[in-house]
Amino acid sequence: MFHQDESFSLIIFGATGNLAQLKLIPALYDLVAAGLLPPKMSIIGVGRKELSNAEFRDYSYRVLHQPNRHHQHPIQDDLAQKLLDRMHYIAGDISQPAIYEQLSAMSQQEKSCDNKIFYLATYPDLYQTIFNHLEDSGLNQQKCGFVRVIIEKPIGTNLDSAHQLNRLLNTYYQEEQIFRLDHYLGRETLQNLLTFRFGNSLFEPLINHETVDHIQVTASEDFGIGERGGYYDSVGALKDVGQNHILQMIALATMDAPTAFTNQEITSKRTELLRELIPETDKLVFGQYEGYLQEKGVASNSDRDTFFALRTQIKNKRFAGVPIYVRAGKMMARTVTEIAIVFKDQTKGLLQHLSQDQDHRNILIYRIQPNEGIVLRFLSKKPGFDLQLQDEYLQYCYKHSAADLPDPYLRLLIDALRGDQTFFVDAAEVEAQWQFIDPLIAARQHLHPYTAGSWGPIAAQKLIEADGRKWIEPSVSFCSL
Repeated sequence: MFHQDESFSLIIFGATGNLAQLKLIPALYDLVAAGLLPPKMSIIGVGRKELSNAEFRDYSYRVLHQPNRHHQHPIQDDLAQKLLDRMHYIAGDISQPAIYEQLSAMSQQEKSCDNKIFYLATYPDLYQTIFNHLEDSGLNQQKCGFVRVIIEKPIGTNLDSAHQLNRLLNTYYQEEQIFRLDHYLGRETLQNLLTFRFGNSLFEPLINHETVDHIQVTASEDFGIGERGGYYDSVGALKDVGQNHILQMIALATMDAPTAFTNQEITSKRTELLRELIPETDKLVFGQYEGYLQEKGVASNSDRDTFFALRTQIKNKRFAGVPIYVRAGKMMARTVTEIAIVFKDQTKGLLQHLSQDQDHRNILIYRIQPNEGIVLRFLSKKPGFDLQLQDEYLQYCYKHSAADLPDPYLRLLIDALRGDQTFFVDAAEVEAQWQFIDPLIAARQHLHPYTAGSWGPIAAQKLIEADGRKWIEPSVSFCSL
């Protein structure tokens, strides 16, 4: 366990890159604002830009004041200054030993040799170079404290590359030192699935093939790729969010109960579920929004997917025969992420004469974002003298109980400081994700165009309608007041 009074250095490789700008520097400010910045913590940025310490602090101050979808609350100058006072910078080529000599000297000067976290906000092809130099310089040694390394998704581009990257990591570090970060696992709404499911006796006994008809997952965004054209056009929607975010949502919503709330137990249950997912290569749709080819950084003849829809099933007794339908993409009708557990229609019995072909199924919805909350649709009698049916809703809304949800990066940064890997992915889990995704990538054929502002291509509608079902349009009224 990391203690507040211990000396500690956070070393950020790629400190002036896009990832540090959008996510990491704002999360460090949040750490200060939450009163959780360790008193003896120093932050050392490493990058190619020729900056002095003062210039790096000015740069970081400007970053904090830039418009940012992930960091929207106002910046207080006194709190920002507390962060900036801890920040230092080393400029140069990370492939040269001089960087690591300066880093070692700075760490000793700051008396921060006790504990170190290396945050690699760089391209994966630079990892081995950095690891080699950290090893040769002695910065990897844990003689007087812990050494941990954080890397960001994507963890590989397929199963083989993920396996190679995991082998590379394990060459230099033990698994308990490695923190593979995907910010989605830091979301309050996603983490609450464990408490909601396993802390209550109401719903978990009902989540099985006897009562559940099917499950839907929607992860739509009403915006395009922005400035990410160079990266996005090399991966596409399925690799960008399907291999990680979507599979994490499915795993947390359907995995079996762990025997204890520990990293080992929870991660093993997520991994076990992922290994049971069936990649149905004939139930798969890829799409591209009209106008994508004109985006900055996109090849004029790109066949990259900006949308996908699929059907999968879980190969276990509990969910036998329960299909899971997934759709995700950019430039869609609305920005919303949710999981919908659709129960079987109970009105076919006693109330059959009143249902009149209407769909009155109970639906349990986990709204991940926005208007975060948990919603249950249930059937009720319409007030009046006649027996008529209507749908009603019970909802728990985060905005009613929490003024501001913790930023996922802040939460995961705190977990890394504490050495808690529960909401990070380990080697087996990331390889299980790719084992499911690779056959789907290989099966991709036709790319369906769709209009910006729609719910995706018509082929995605046909995919679910072929099974006698239809997509649920996410409600804008949930937790909106």
